[in-house]
Amino acid sequence: LVLQTGDSFNECHNFATKVVIASVSGKGLFAKKSIKKGDTIFTERPLVSAQFLWNELYKYKACEYCLRALETAEENARRLSGNPALSLPHAELCCVHPELHQACPQCQVMYCSSECRQAAADQYHKVLCLGPSQDDPNHPINKLKNTWRSMHYPPETSSIMLMAKMVAAVKQAKDKAHWQKLFSHFCSRTANEEEEIAHKLLGEQFRGQLAVLNGLFTAALYDDHLSRWFVPEGFCSLFALVGTNGQGIGTSSLSQWVHGCDALELPAQQRAQLDSFIDQLYRDIEKETGDFLNCEGSGLFLLQSSCNHSCIPNAEASFPDNNFLLHLSALSDISPGEEICISYLECCQRDRSRHSRHKILRENYLFICSCPKCVSQMDEPDLTSEEEEEEEEGEAEGETEGDEMEDEMTDV
Repeated sequence: LVLQTGDSFNECHNFATKVVIASVSGKGLFAKKSIKKGDTIFTERPLVSAQFLWNELYKYKACEYCLRALETAEENARRLSGNPALSLPHAELCCVHPELHQACPQCQVMYCSSECRQAAADQYHKVLCLGPSQDDPNHPINKLKNTWRSMHYPPETSSIMLMAKMVAAVKQAKDKAHWQKLFSHFCSRTANEEEEIAHKLLGEQFRGQLAVLNGLFTAALYDDHLSRWFVPEGFCSLFALVGTNGQGIGTSSLSQWVHGCDALELPAQQRAQLDSFIDQLYRDIEKETGDFLNCEGSGLFLLQSSCNHSCIPNAEASFPDNNFLLHLSALSDISPGEEICISYLECCQRDRSRHSRHKILRENYLFICSCPKCVSQMDEPDLTSEEEEEEEEGEAEGETEGDEMEDEMTDV
C-alpha cells in the first residue's frame, strides 16, 4: 500500500494495519493480519516535507519536493571527500538522472523531475515561490529562513519551512477544511509541554526567539483562514506539532551506489578491491566532512506518526528509494492484534540503561516509556549510563587505590 499526499485518515486503515485512538495513550497502530519479519508493512508519502536549512545552505542538493538527492554518486563523493578528481567504479549503479531535473521557471528552485515540479506547484509552491527575489535577503520568507538558521544550528532536527509548507498547502487548497483536518490528526500537547518542546529546539532564550519567529512567520504567510496559527498560542502549538511529529528524512546518491555495489556478484579479488576502495572513501569523507553525509530534512507522515515507541521495536522506518517515500518494515514477526511500534531512540541509545533511555525520551518526547523492556528493568538503579560509567570508574579507582595500599603495607 502506498499512502499518497492528502489521503484521508480513514484511507490509512489498510489491509495490514489499523489505527486505534485510545483516550489514555493517544493513537496506536495495530496489525490486522500476520506480518512476517522483513515484510514492508506500508509505504507512505508525507503530507509535507522540507530540507533542513543549514543542510541546504551547505550545498546538499535535494529535490525541493521529494528530497531526492540531485548530485550523482560521483559528484557527491567528490564534494564530501574533497577530491575533485575522484572517479567511482561501476558508475552505472548511480540512480540519479540529471537530464530529468527541472527548475521552477520563476525562482529556479530545482526538482528531480517534471512530476515533482508540478506536484509542488499544485500543492504549495505557488505561495512560497520567491520568483526573482529568491536570493533577496530582505524578502519576508528569506528573513524567516535566515532567522531560523541563527537560532537552530546543526545537528538539525526540524525546519521552520515545514510549518511554512503547512500554511501554503492550506492557502492553495480548494478544500481548506480537508487539509486543516489532516493536520489536526497529529499529536497535540498541553501548553506547558509545547513550551518544553520550543525550549528544546531553540534553547534558553526560546520565549523571545519564538516571538521573533512568530512575527516573521506572520509577515511572510498570514492567512485569515488560519488566523489561529498566527497568534502566539497557536504558533507555539504549530511549533510543537512539528517538533513532536516531524520524522527525519535522509537521502544519499552515494549510499545508494554503495548498496548497489554490495549487491554485485564479483570474483573474490574484485570484491576485495571494491570493498577496500569504499572503505578508504568513507575514511576520506570522515576526515574531510565528518558525519554529515546525507541530504537531510523532515516530514509529517500521517500513519507513521500513529506508531508508538518501544525500546524493543518490532518495526522501523527507512527511505530506500532515495526520496521522501517512507517504508515501514517489520523487524520481527507480528501477530494479528499486536501493536506495531517503532523506536524514537537511535540504535546506540536503545542499549543504554533504562534510566538513560527515560531521560532522553522525557527530554525530547515528554513521556515515560512502559514497554516490556522498561518494565523488566524497573528494579535497576536510577542512574544514567554516564553515571554508571563514572561509578564503575570510581569503583575501579577505589580497587586500584586499595591494591596500592595493600602493596604499601606489604612493603612496610
